[in-house]
Amino acid sequence: MICFGLVFLLAGEDIRDFVRVAPARLNVFLNQDALDASIGSDNTPIRFLVSQGETPPTIAINLINANLISDPELFVDYVRSRGIDIDLEAGIYFLSQTQTLREIALSLTDSNTNQITFTVFPGWRLEQVIEAVDTNSLFGFSGSEFANVVEQGVQVDPNFVEFIDLPVGASLEGFLFPDTYSLPPDISPIGLRTVLLEAFQMAIEPQLIADAQAQDLSLYDVITLASIVQREALFDDEKPLIAGVYRNRLAIDMRLDADPTVQYPLGIAGDWWPRITFADYQGTISEYNTYRRTGLPPGPIAIPDMSAIRAVIYPEESEFFFFRADCRTDGYHDFATTFEQHLANGC
Repeated sequence: MICFGLVFLLAGEDIRDFVRVAPARLNVFLNQDALDASIGSDNTPIRFLVSQGETPPTIAINLINANLISDPELFVDYVRSRGIDIDLEAGIYFLSQTQTLREIALSLTDSNTNQITFTVFPGWRLEQVIEAVDTNSLFGFSGSEFANVVEQGVQVDPNFVEFIDLPVGASLEGFLFPDTYSLPPDISPIGLRTVLLEAFQMAIEPQLIADAQAQDLSLYDVITLASIVQREALFDDEKPLIAGVYRNRLAIDMRLDADPTVQYPLGIAGDWWPRITFADYQGTISEYNTYRRTGLPPGPIAIPDMSAIRAVIYPEESEFFFFRADCRTDGYHDFATTFEQHLANGC
């Protein structure tokens, strides 16, 4: 069988090329099963770097260290026998233990196919985005490194500061636009921040800004109120009416009395939006607590989506000043004009 294989390998080949790669081809020929076997069953993507100038033996050792292959010699022989040893590209790859040695070798010839999928959800607070970075093993940086470029006191592009009227020293809470992103594998913390902020800027049409300004609302104020609406409303179709209630309250200098503004300062890792008690309304000492202060809190408390942002700029007009979760447990609210009506809506 070996002789037959050697004759087959010789067919159509220059003898000098054959002599150069013959040992590699023989090893590959004798280990077909190993080529098509994976090292494990865990399909979790593993971030793998091929640096500029690395040779197949070095790459093979790095694959061993990453627990992606079990036979470095077979890897080297395979890429040489296939003539792809010169095609291995420097770059960042996302590989898994479920891939065969053959599949891994071929993957390393094209670094342009690797992307990081990252989702930011509406209603998340800044810490939740930071946690999502930490739990995504494909990023080449940690959540704390990302926190360093989005939390209070960060230096941001002056154009963006002017665009949203960002107060001095404020964090980027509320402005990391919610969406699902395909990101390059070598993205940096600042690069991720730039992508999210640019997505926000692209989503905010000039007409929205003009219409907000016509109502004496800065974009920062809009996002601050929209973040509360986002946390209050489960359904997009109710957001304009909830926003209208808050706008009615602001118009007469009435406290917003928004539960999410009490949850925000009480949130901790593992429970960012805790259940609150009656005592928390006055017992939570925070500049964000709108049960203790009139007007808007000092900044956003979460990430609003476009439906919440538009709801604040184009609220549904009504005579309502109160709302509470209805007794049908369907996620909607009952609205009232007077406090007596509001109490009557209780379960």
